[in-house]
Amino acid sequence: MTLPEIAGLLGLNLALLVAAMLGLWTLALRLKDVSFVDGVWPLGMLFLALVTFARTDGDAVRKGLLLWLCGVWALRLGWHLLKRWRGHGADGRYTDIVETQEKNHGWSFGKTALLIVFLPQAVLGWLTSLPVQLGQVQPAPPIGWIGWIGACIVVVGIAFESIGDAQLSAFKKDSKNKGKVLDTGLWRYTRHPNYFGDACVWWGLWLIAAETGWVGVVSIGGPIFLTFTLTKWSGIGITEKSTAKTKPKYADYVRRTSAFIPMPPKR
Repeated sequence: MTLPEIAGLLGLNLALLVAAMLGLWTLALRLKDVSFVDGVWPLGMLFLALVTFARTDGDAVRKGLLLWLCGVWALRLGWHLLKRWRGHGADGRYTDIVETQEKNHGWSFGKTALLIVFLPQAVLGWLTSLPVQLGQVQPAPPIGWIGWIGACIVVVGIAFESIGDAQLSAFKKDSKNKGKVLDTGLWRYTRHPNYFGDACVWWGLWLIAAETGWVGVVSIGGPIFLTFTLTKWSGIGITEKSTAKTKPKYADYVRRTSAFIPMPPKR
């Protein structure tokens, strides 16, 4: 594909995702809750991978691999988050966002949901998923050892994230653990195995895309942004701030456990 064709592909993909988010915004207006957006966010990235798959003539093996791996990740994570939303109701983080905008700026629920939640989620999902969009564009070269290494990293990331989520869910189901800190299993080595697994997935997908040349290489903006989000912006910081309020021993856990990259705990 030529550069203008690639730009057109990305532009249409963004427009389609924005349209989908506008539809979900109308659902949020009826529910008076935006929390489900976390569950549909990975599904939106799979949607872009599918749309791109149908409109490009890249290497068939690479396209299939990118789509399949993205699909496994998105469907697993989307189901997990939507099930959690159905079980626990509105997320306090989003409730705080809505209340803050109303208090400080006089914004309505609908305006906050549109401008602070759904439209930004569309843009950020489009940016994060650049590897599965641009990785499908070039017909050559065929997938090689760099791409297969990337695929292995994706599988490790999905497994890491899935195991971490399962361990946390099992921990929370036991009423004896109320107020306690999960510091066993993967959570012994990193305070956020789910975030680490997420980052592995998208760095692995980027490696598959990067093997195609400069078009794939520039999609590095996706995993860089995601890693920044998880570690510096809306991931670790917000999660740990709320957790520290309800779990007195969390500060000790923070002192001895790596925040992101799995490492042996400190004594």
